[in-house]
Amino acid sequence: MVAASKMRKAQEAALAGRPFVNTLYRFQRLATTQLIDLKHPLLEVRPVRKRAVILVGADKGLCGALNSNLFRLASQFDPQSTVFLTAGRKAAQFVAVTKRQLIAEFAYGDEPRFPEARAIVSLARDLFLKKEVDEVRVLATRFVNTLTQTAVSLEFLPVGEIKGMSIPTAEPEETLVTHFKEILFEPSPGAFLGYLLSHYLNIYMYQVLLNAKASEQSARMVSMKNATDSAENLIDDLTLEYNKLRQNNITQELLEIAGGQAA
Repeated sequence: MVAASKMRKAQEAALAGRPFVNTLYRFQRLATTQLIDLKHPLLEVRPVRKRAVILVGADKGLCGALNSNLFRLASQFDPQSTVFLTAGRKAAQFVAVTKRQLIAEFAYGDEPRFPEARAIVSLARDLFLKKEVDEVRVLATRFVNTLTQTAVSLEFLPVGEIKGMSIPTAEPEETLVTHFKEILFEPSPGAFLGYLLSHYLNIYMYQVLLNAKASEQSARMVSMKNATDSAENLIDDLTLEYNKLRQNNITQELLEIAGGQAA
């Protein structure tokens, strides 16, 4: 009952924030494609010589292939040119075991909080602004439903189009680039963009943590149910085998008694 309650709460939290996050992404794309003459450090696209990966894993095991699917995606990055920021104990353990470069390890609980996401974003943003890395990506698990969780690799910095997954409310990039709209920014385009990007990154990461936790709780619930069902099937099979052997022994003893009386 406790596990089911945790799973339900995590799923509700992940799904409840999606409409707002999708709308915020739409605003980001509208603003950044319309303000083509305005330069902002978080929008700067550079040749990728070194990248940072924010790896969001589970805190515990016993959740099926959830962690292994995510880590298989993480292992595709070049260890020499990639540094890792991790959230979740299993993610940190993976980086340590594979001898990759770990910059920082963050924790998040069963109910992720906004300050936890903001701390991760703060470090990733500093690395990008100081040009210690040229790109920041997020590797996490997207919650689809109780039975389906998908490992995804998403663009984080520089801020721009997210190609790693489909966002229902987002307009096609071709439409944004070719169809300009008259937009008035107050108090100024620069101030608006700075405010938008700061909040956009924090909320983006918070939604990633919510999805990761919903995926973890769902995968663990399904994994435990499968393990319970397998154990019950094994018990049934062993009980049947025991009863067969017992019946054979009883039959053999009866035959021996009958044979002795006949003699």
